[in-house]
Parts: sequence; C-alpha cells; structure tokens
Amino acid sequence: MEKIILALDSGTTSNRAILFDHSGKVLRTSQLEFKQIFPRPGWVEHDPEEIWSTQQSVVLDVLKKQGITAKNIVAIGITNQRETTLVWDKKTGVPIYNAIVWQDRRTAGFCEQLKRDGVDGMIKEKTGLLPDAYFSASKIKWILDNVSGAREKALKGRLAFGTVDTWLVWHLTNGQYHKTEVSNASRTMLFNIHTLRWDEELLKLFDIPASILPEVGSSSELFGHVSNEMLGGEVPIAGIAGDQQAALFGQMCIEKGMAKNTYGTGCFVVMNTGGEAIASRHNLLTTIAWKINNKVCYALEGSIFIAGAVVQWLRDQLHIIQSSSEIESLARSVPNNGGVYFVPAFVGLGAPHWDQYATGTIIGITRGTSDAHLARAALESIALQTMDVINTMAKDSGITLTELRVDGGAVSNNLLMQIQANAIQKKVIRPRITETTALGAAYLAGLATGYWKNMDDLKHQWQAERIFEPEIGPDDFNEVIINWNKALDRSKQWNIS
Repeated sequence: MEKIILALDSGTTSNRAILFDHSGKVLRTSQLEFKQIFPRPGWVEHDPEEIWSTQQSVVLDVLKKQGITAKNIVAIGITNQRETTLVWDKKTGVPIYNAIVWQDRRTAGFCEQLKRDGVDGMIKEKTGLLPDAYFSASKIKWILDNVSGAREKALKGRLAFGTVDTWLVWHLTNGQYHKTEVSNASRTMLFNIHTLRWDEELLKLFDIPASILPEVGSSSELFGHVSNEMLGGEVPIAGIAGDQQAALFGQMCIEKGMAKNTYGTGCFVVMNTGGEAIASRHNLLTTIAWKINNKVCYALEGSIFIAGAVVQWLRDQLHIIQSSSEIESLARSVPNNGGVYFVPAFVGLGAPHWDQYATGTIIGITRGTSDAHLARAALESIALQTMDVINTMAKDSGITLTELRVDGGAVSNNLLMQIQANAIQKKVIRPRITETTALGAAYLAGLATGYWKNMDDLKHQWQAERIFEPEIGPDDFNEVIINWNKALDRSKQWNIS
C-alpha cells in the first residue's frame, strides 16, 4: 500500500492540500481561495469558518482525486500564514470575531505608543521582534478590548487564541487539542525566544490572560490525531511550522548562513543562524526557525509586506494585465523602467524600514510612460526590496551570502529572477520542487514519524532546476539603486498626522 505525507498549506489567500511521496515529489494538489475582507482602509480580515471549511474541502478533494484513504497517510504536516489572529469560544468552538490578518494595520497607533513608552527594547530583547501591528499581540488585545463581552469571557477561561495552525489543529482533532509550536509562537510578540515560554511581562503589557494561549510544542512531534469522523481513520498530525520557516526547511537551508526568499503575497527573506539568536542592529527580526529533537535553530528574517500583491494590484485595480503570468512579457517589451520607480508600500514598509505610515508611491512618470514601464518597475520593486533586506542581513550577521534559494509563485517569472540576480550580485537558485513551504511541513511530519530517517535523507532530495547568474556588474545597476532609495524616501511617513 502506497504510504504518503499530506501537507496542509493554509495561506493568506487560499488553502491547499498537497500529497508528497517518499522522494519529495508532489503527487496531487487541491486548492481553494477564500474571501479577503476589508472592513475599513488598512483593515484586513478573514472568516475563520471559511478558513476551516476550505481547508477541509481540499483535504477531502485531494484524497478523492488520488484514490486513497486515511490508511495511506503516514502523517499530516501543517504550514500556515503567520501572525494572523483568531479567538474563539472554547466550549462552542465559535469564533468571537473574524481572523485579523497579518497585513492588518488597525493597531499601528497602539504600537507607536509602545515605542514612545520606551518598551520596544524590552520587547525586542525577549521576542526578537519590533513593536508593530504585523504581529499577533496587539491584535489579540484589540479583540479583547473591542468585542462585547470578550475580556470577561477571557478572564473566566472561556476563550482560546490561536494562529491559523492552532485553529486547524483544534478542528482536525474535534477540539481535543489547543496547540501550536515554537516558530508560530515566536511571531506573536508574547513568546520569549530564549526561555521558550509565554512571557508574563509581555502578557501584562498587552493585558492578555495566559489562559487563552495554546500549549507550545516543537516543530516535529505528535500534536494529536485527526478524528475518525473526518478522514475515516486516525492520522497523526506530526509537523507544524509557520510558512516562512517551513520554506527554509523545505529548501534545506539547514546550515548556518544559508538563506531563502519566498515570493508570495509578500516577500520573506530568511537566513539560518544556527543555535545563535543574532540580535539585529538594523531592524531585521530574530525568530525561531524550528525546534527538532530538543535543538532550537534560529533565523534572521526580513519581512516585505507587498511583493506578488503588487502584480495582483496591476491586474485587479489597474487592469493592465488580465492574469498575473502576463506581467513578464509586458515588462520584457521595454529595455528598462523608463525612469519609473514603484514603492508598493500599500500597508506600510516592512524590513528594514518598518514605517507603518509609508504609502504606495509611483514616481518618475512622464508622457512617455507606458503600462510596460509600470510592469517593469513593479517587478523591480520586488527585487529591490529583497536586495535591501539581504544587504542588511550581511551587516547583522557578518555572513556574505554566496547564493539565494528562491520559492513561491513568482519564481516562475524568469525576468524577475534575473533582475534579482543583477540586484544582489549573487546566484539565484530555483529548485526543481518549488512547493517548498508545503514540502517543509511534510518533511517535519515525516521526520517525527520515521517516514524519513534523518536530515541526510532529506538533503539528497533537494535539486536545482535553474541558476540565474548576474548578467551585469554592480556599477551598471548603481543608478537604479540610487533612484530606488530616492523613491523610498518619498514614500515614507506619508500617512502620519
């Protein structure tokens, strides 16, 4: 009987279920999008019930398409959009509010006040994070403060908080388990990444009762079993990691100094720093990559809020392309950006700038500017934001990258990958298996259950599909970098009152 791993990839815009065999090959995929809710400018929400229903649907669909049952599944691995915050009633399982998405900026003012109060140093020392609306803590506080009766229920121990992984485990096990793991916990701004515990001082700062928090496990261990009612057989949930940490693992960046960039809705550059939690001096995040066999691996991360979303914006708002795949040919139709620079700070700027009040800016427009120049400038904005983060990582870590491993939907765009290689003056390597986020979750689950014996088993599976070398020297790209920095300066602090 064929034995396989099922990975659940719960993203920002869709849920997927992917089946992997022992060689790491994708056997079958099922995907469903879910609704993006924008109640006010800067607010982004998801319906928690839709997150669960779409994830449940794709699981059943992928098993049906492959013609298998629960007996064929060795284990389930989960990877998820991080920081997105859900709070539900422990007795009924009903959410008390929509999921507040990582992109949401409603608590930006509160986070600015934390900086003015001088607690940002304490927060960074304990969590590796900067006070920002991006993370879960201020979102939890907002729900408790603004949903009628929420704080009273929380104080009585009636409410449960979770990131999306915790919400899925709760449902998959029929409410038996309220659990997360270290990589997701490290993104809440409530978890001490050195002691590996929820931090009492931070809970007091955000006025959050400890009773609503999930139990924290390692990234590769048994989290519980999927109920018989769902799959017709008990299947162990044995691996969980936040999406960017899962991608780092799926790319086999398991040695100190290796790095990957995931090109999704946003861009997330992550460098493995081994057993050392390197404190960034330049506004990067220090985070937990994973915990396996009681060994914690740390990482430096630069979070870029808008990457692939800028292509969606050109498609859905400006209608200059009909599908995202068209942007490459449109951008190739011009030799350069025509002097146009696009800073896609639609929800502020992430690393290394961390400007909650920056706004999207297109500069350098003339009568000769065409849709092709906008398309090229949009692709360049993704590569240039990545360049800023990689340069900052080198300053913080003292490690100069020799290569960048890449994954995510946009890596199929060869022009973007070439621009990226030119911008960072390093090799950009696209792997043969680009489903690295889901693959990382599958690997973690497979390691916990003995499906794969050890890391060496996994290292041999990683293979490059194409390597992009720089085609121009650094001097030839210098003018682009100078003008990019000028455009960045004009986008910053725009929305500040």
